[in-house]
Amino acid sequence: MDETEGDREVDAKTRWAEDRTDWAEDRTLLANERTFAGWMRTGMAALAVAIGLKAVFGEFEPTWLAKAVATIFIVTAVLIFVAAAHEARRAQRRISSHVAEAQGARRMLILAVMLSLGGLATSAILWLL
Repeated sequence: MDETEGDREVDAKTRWAEDRTDWAEDRTLLANERTFAGWMRTGMAALAVAIGLKAVFGEFEPTWLAKAVATIFIVTAVLIFVAAAHEARRAQRRISSHVAEAQGARRMLILAVMLSLGGLATSAILWLL
């Protein structure tokens, strides 16, 4: 094998290694999206528990106690939404996208803010009931 063939083989191997690294970064970026979605589902489950407490306990006395417990779940949901947006944003800053087209950090932040506002509104409604 002459020197030129050896150089071409090394160049091809280097290119393949770089491609595999790029694909791994893309997979990690997409895994970040899935993790964000999992956090959102967990936050929504906490909201569902809060609403379910109202249905289960109905005319529980003292009513403030049932509402306080529901509020704990709502606050937890909001904290989950905030943490999810923060962690997704941090991960996206560290990872470069090559081929994959991931959701933007701004879109994730908007979603987290909207769900947080919905959770806070749910809390206000529960306290007014």
